[in-house]
Amino acid sequence: MSEYRPCFVIPCYNHGSTVAGVVASLRLFNLPLVLVDDGSEAATRIVLDKLAEFDDIHLLRLRVNQGKGGAVMAGLRQAQALGFSHAIQIDADGQHDLDTVPKLLALSAHYPGSLISGQPVYDDSVPKSRLYARYATHIWVWIETLSLDIKDSMCGFRAYPLPSTVALLDRCNIGKRMDFDIEILVRSYWAGTDIRFIPTKVVYPEGGISHFDTLWDNVKISAMHTRLFFGMLPRMPKLLMRKFNSARDATTGKGKSTDSQNHWSDTKERGTILGIKSLLWVYRLLGRRAFSLMLKPVIGYYHLTGKQARTASEDFLRHLIHYASSRSIELPGDLSSYRHQLSFGETMLDKLAAWRGDFTPANLTIHGQEHFERLVEGKQGMLLLGSHLGNLELCRALSRQNTNIKINALVFTQHAEQFNKVMQAINPDADVNLIQVSSLGPSTAILLKQKLDDGECVVIVGDRTSATQEERVVWADFLGQPAPFPQGPFLLASALRVPVFLLFGLRDDSCSEPHFHVYFEPFREPCCLPREDRDQALAQVVSDYAGRLEHYTLKTPLQWYNFYNFWQLTGRHHDK
Repeated sequence: MSEYRPCFVIPCYNHGSTVAGVVASLRLFNLPLVLVDDGSEAATRIVLDKLAEFDDIHLLRLRVNQGKGGAVMAGLRQAQALGFSHAIQIDADGQHDLDTVPKLLALSAHYPGSLISGQPVYDDSVPKSRLYARYATHIWVWIETLSLDIKDSMCGFRAYPLPSTVALLDRCNIGKRMDFDIEILVRSYWAGTDIRFIPTKVVYPEGGISHFDTLWDNVKISAMHTRLFFGMLPRMPKLLMRKFNSARDATTGKGKSTDSQNHWSDTKERGTILGIKSLLWVYRLLGRRAFSLMLKPVIGYYHLTGKQARTASEDFLRHLIHYASSRSIELPGDLSSYRHQLSFGETMLDKLAAWRGDFTPANLTIHGQEHFERLVEGKQGMLLLGSHLGNLELCRALSRQNTNIKINALVFTQHAEQFNKVMQAINPDADVNLIQVSSLGPSTAILLKQKLDDGECVVIVGDRTSATQEERVVWADFLGQPAPFPQGPFLLASALRVPVFLLFGLRDDSCSEPHFHVYFEPFREPCCLPREDRDQALAQVVSDYAGRLEHYTLKTPLQWYNFYNFWQLTGRHHDK
């Protein structure tokens, strides 16, 4: 594409009260606008005529209402006829956060051949009926594309590359109403278009106008999904090969300038927010047994196509079996990579159920609860060291049986704020507060010290290297081979000067009904790292932690959820 020449395209149908404000905000970006009047009433036509007096605003008037999709398609064609290379679609109702426009434009300019779409971040104004309906559509889209690459298919905040998009419109008969946003994304994916997403805040203004016809638009969307499903079937080999090639390239680093291997933080947990809510919807509707049955073919598909995770799982199991055999340690049977990934799927459901409060004391056996109760009675703050073995969300079991204790969990992810909202939506009474941090610095220590002084608990994991300072590690023996453990959690434990306990939540797969063992055991009281012998003391602390992690890993190896090469660093020599 020789020149990047974008414009805004705004479909408008009786949005006279909001469109002027949207246009005024967009004119600050000094880009032309194409307004599409989709057969509006007189009051809105007057507003649009006034706006069209500006030289940089082009008004396209459709005499008969076409529907949102019809208006957008007309706007895209008009934008191409005017000589623009890209069209930035924005709704006229003021739902979209226009502060995200610079990011959308920058990403579109950097990837001119890609379709860039907003990925909504909702506030409390979103109608719950709309929210749950979106989850059902997302599941259909994932089936129709045989991938989770499309994170949201209904957001009307997008940047379209006009040559490929208009060519697609010429080839396909795409729906003209609310089904358009979904269908154009699926068909673009089928056509091989690269689709990228950026988070964008979406609000539902009080008194806002909605043209969604609950009956007919749902009928049209259902009919569209039926067409797309049967359209997917002959494309299945091509889509599976695309998935296979994508997984291969991610594993080999093809086409990228990367280090010797990906850091664990580079592997995005795609669709985390939507995936969690979708799992919850299926679980609520069908129950655990039906969900477990549905999970098997889904995991089977991702086991076949997700080479990176499968390879990491196979390497871990080979290493584990060799170690256990050399020491005559008996392991559970059928340690296959498929069952390993299936265990991860079951644990995702366990996390939901734990946050919903579905587990009663009958589902739990808590080992070492007397230590916990002793500290609670003394109103003593404590640090809980966890890991990515098993289900750390079972720490709620401790708080539910001790209602006067508050548990805070450190989360090292940019999505923590959204994830926190999801968990609170699942159960507003949950007693676990997720704290987002990017690194373990002085400010983090001060915040946590305040919470511990108030008698609260802090949970942190100790088994993954830092995403920003990977080389700050302590090497400790794990399953017979040195492995890198992060310094940060253990240095933090020393600085906080509070009792440190280990916490492991493991599912008992021998039981027909869900049952879990929560292990709560003393580790350091407190963790002391004398300055004169700090390195040796730190190495001993990390070695002790690695030893307990190894102990529980041997008990439940399929609940090991570090799907990367745990024994190697990536070779980074700089902060990310």
